[in-house]
Amino acid sequence: QVQPVESGGGLVQPGGSLRLSCVVSGSIFSLTHVSWYRQAPGKERRFVARITTGGTTNYADSVKGRFTISRDNAKNTVNLQMNSLKSEDTAVYYCNVLLLGADYWGKGTLVTVSS
Repeated sequence: QVQPVESGGGLVQPGGSLRLSCVVSGSIFSLTHVSWYRQAPGKERRFVARITTGGTTNYADSVKGRFTISRDNAKNTVNLQMNSLKSEDTAVYYCNVLLLGADYWGKGTLVTVSS
């Protein structure tokens, strides 16, 4: 069973930083592509960043240069380092795991950027 679990959300002031983590259960983590999505209040869930099995990364234009996604296969973990946070980054952040064509979602972690 593949189960992503997110952590690291919280309240941060504009310009601040947070690091989100996604831990994925199961012994096949190295075979998964992992992405972060976010959903702001009243809006659709949107792509934020992705890291493939080979370490290739992609980012939404809105976070390029501010967010960095990385993975540690030994710890079954993907991290999302978020810097220079803005109020518009406020959302629930979800971890998505793609394995052999199947999607698995975590329950999300709330990030609030406010002064």
